[in-house]
Amino acid sequence: MKIQVLDQNGQQVQEMDLPEEIFSYPIKDHLVYEAVVNYLANQRQGTASTKSRKEVSGGGRKPWRQKGTGRARAGSVRSPLWRHGGIVFGPKPRDYSYSLPKKAKRNALKSALLAKFSEQQVLVVNEIKINEPRTKEAINWLESLKLDSALIIDSGENKNLFLSVRNIPEVKAVDEKHLNVYDVLKYRWLVFSQRSFNSLVEKMK
Repeated sequence: MKIQVLDQNGQQVQEMDLPEEIFSYPIKDHLVYEAVVNYLANQRQGTASTKSRKEVSGGGRKPWRQKGTGRARAGSVRSPLWRHGGIVFGPKPRDYSYSLPKKAKRNALKSALLAKFSEQQVLVVNEIKINEPRTKEAINWLESLKLDSALIIDSGENKNLFLSVRNIPEVKAVDEKHLNVYDVLKYRWLVFSQRSFNSLVEKMK
């Protein structure tokens, strides 16, 4: 298998051979699903909180005497049966995050990338160079490649790239070390710099 390497203007400058042990891997949908669920769970803040009966203020006095009124007995106006009472089994702050096995995460990412390759939605650019941290310059570059929804993968050292694309809808730049299955599936196109693509291939071997 081969992939074209483009310049900044979208013109082919060379071809790269792709290692067969990676790019002949079968796409495993269940691993992709598990990786996406894991990513979303790890993003949850888990700060939802309600007050139980003992935490709601007030309710120290018995609202009426036990017998003789004809009404049901009541010991507190903060009973869960009453309006403004405590909440039974309500949410409390908790940590939703959990870990997947490293091999499962790697194979899920491999499957997601291969799905993009099979749809021919992966571009490799020899160098992603933005001269100034300006959104307009990044938009012009994306328009020259005819990209409307793209995940751009490069080293975090490319500060101008990250600053230039952060305000563009449907476009995101990530460091190659933080590439995840959720982002790969969310955006239509994957745009790699050549160095980040080579680094990723080495890690996946």
